Amino acid sequence: MIFCVEDDAAIRDLMLYALHSAGFEAKGFSEGAGLLRALETETPELLLLDIMLPGEDGLSLLKRLRQSASWAEIPVILATARGSEYDKVFGLDLGADDYLAKPFGMMEMLSRVKAVLRRSRPRGEAAFLRAGGLELNPAEHTVSANGTRVILTLKEYELLRLFLSNPGRVFSRDQLMQSVWGADYIGETRTVDVHIGTLRAKLGACADCIETVRGVGYRMDAKA
Repeated sequence: MIFCVEDDAAIRDLMLYALHSAGFEAKGFSEGAGLLRALETETPELLLLDIMLPGEDGLSLLKRLRQSASWAEIPVILATARGSEYDKVFGLDLGADDYLAKPFGMMEMLSRVKAVLRRSRPRGEAAFLRAGGLELNPAEHTVSANGTRVILTLKEYELLRLFLSNPGRVFSRDQLMQSVWGADYIGETRTVDVHIGTLRAKLGACADCIETVRGVGYRMDAKA
């Protein structure tokens, strides 16, 4: 999950659209108070933080985060229309991981997001998840089947990542619903079958890696 704090609604919506299109989960906030409330219940993988905000500004929020035992390790990319070197240096000195100067392009933003996530990934975390001809790169949010790039929706990606992270484990439809769609999602378990079907179709010759366990659910073939 990536949190995006930007008071300009048009820019915020564009940033969220770009992040979602790249396979990231993301939530937007217009000011610091909303961010702080969200942090009480969820810790994001990364925070995109505008300096110029109504109420408490981004630099003050960054300082607060870095002084908190719970939030100090959240990677932060600062974004601001200010062009002065002082703001950039001051933000980095406070503990920002990177800096985006407005106006910036969405491709640049995504590149910096991926770079910061790579640097901040804990040591020992697998760079890739593999099974048979399937390969999933968590840092890049990319999937390939027999060397060919496969474009997945966010839910298809999360399903595949869950299977690849737990080879041989059988997941019921209810477990998949809770893990991928969330406990608060209101829907039918048929949704899982539909998404498994579209995922298999996209994986082509590698589709057999995802096995159906009759009467139970699905699993990733541990021998793939």
